[in-house]
Amino acid sequence: MLSGACVGSNNLPRARKFYDGVLSTIGMSCHVCLEHELGYGPDMGLPNFWVVSPYNEKQATVGNGTQIMFQTDSKKAVHAFYDAAMTMGGVDEGAPGPREYSPNYYGAYVRDLDGNKLHISIKL
Repeated sequence: MLSGACVGSNNLPRARKFYDGVLSTIGMSCHVCLEHELGYGPDMGLPNFWVVSPYNEKQATVGNGTQIMFQTDSKKAVHAFYDAAMTMGGVDEGAPGPREYSPNYYGAYVRDLDGNKLHISIKL
């Protein structure tokens, strides 16, 4: 059973501004704010997404082929997530819309300020 996911950041205060704006669009907020980690979760739940400064004190890097996947229940929320990411300085990796590779799919892809790939889609 997966309990959560974690991405690294080289600037937690900057990452907090980004993720506060983006994740609020799907009902998530920061529940844990410590010197080296931020913990996000549903507004009425435990943190299950973490943004951390690497504990080995080396540069945070992204994984090739790695993405963190979020789900929501409406096209409007997919657009809100994507638009918030773009407004907060994220990078477009695929604008909201259907994809040919999966029936009934609707989603979007962005990169955060540290280059981590995020995916938002509607629950099927």
